[in-house]
Amino acid sequence: MNREDIEAILPHRPPMLLVDDCELVGGHAIGHTHVTGDEFFVRGHFPGNPVVPGVILCEMLAQNCCVLLAQDGSTQGATPYYTSLDKVRFKHPVCPGDTVELDCTVTRSHGMFHFAHGEARVGQTICCIADMSFALVPEKDV
Repeated sequence: MNREDIEAILPHRPPMLLVDDCELVGGHAIGHTHVTGDEFFVRGHFPGNPVVPGVILCEMLAQNCCVLLAQDGSTQGATPYYTSLDKVRFKHPVCPGDTVELDCTVTRSHGMFHFAHGEARVGQTICCIADMSFALVPEKDV
């Protein structure tokens, strides 16, 4: 799916919509984000040595996970909120010019809570791994 398809699923909009495309393959969401260097989050992080902040990599993974959650319609009429990040590891920096591949799977669900594992790579290099959980909060309750 392209950016327009993703906007139909996620409540995020630029500049916070961070997933460029996504494909659902065998229980995985495989998404991509191309980092140009013009993004707000790299302009000052760090001058002369721009690097994507770790929290932004986690947000990329979260958005990719939420595309996966939407496949069964559970996000319809609900807003996905992070409820936890666990076992987050930053293994390699992501820099302008890199295309980040995001690979997420839902590991379990319980009511409105969904648990997932995600990995962000540039080429074959793992840059970030994380276990995450989300609550799908009905819009009327927000």
